[in-house]
Amino acid sequence: MKKYTAGLILSGIFVFIGGCQMNMEQAMPVLSEKSVESVLLNAEGQSVGTALMKETAEGVSIHLQAKNIEPGEKAVHIHEKGSCVPPDFESAGGHFNPEKKQHGFNNPKGFHAGDLSNLEVDADGTINLSLTVKAVTLEKGSPHSLLDEDGSAIVIHEKADDYHTDPAGNAGKRIVCGEIKGS
Repeated sequence: MKKYTAGLILSGIFVFIGGCQMNMEQAMPVLSEKSVESVLLNAEGQSVGTALMKETAEGVSIHLQAKNIEPGEKAVHIHEKGSCVPPDFESAGGHFNPEKKQHGFNNPKGFHAGDLSNLEVDADGTINLSLTVKAVTLEKGSPHSLLDEDGSAIVIHEKADDYHTDPAGNAGKRIVCGEIKGS
């Protein structure tokens, strides 16, 4: 009888603790994590990688992974339209620039919200890069949102950005593009 009573008491305690835990979880606000994944296309329209964007307290975290890209320093920008029509990706429009500034980190009248630091493509043609962009958000309705009605795009150019020449830093052709669109 003692074992039966002790088991019953322990079961009651576990049920009580479990119930308290459930109430604690229900009382805690659950923050939904905003994230978007883009498929990166080359000029032939083939997938060469992905870009994962997540809203964080510091801004939008972007993780780029790609392969089969010509090695060297390349410009990467966020463009104003979520359209990546090969081969030239001109459908992505200009740089994401809600404040109508000039291009480049070194331009006294700049920089665009979509201006990002150059990236280095490894000798084997791969990119594995993480960065955080403070000037943009994934929050729909914000003037700095990458997820407006036509979305936006992440674009890699054939050359490095010189960080001052308007409108695109003399970065050359667009060689990779990924559409940034919400669900």
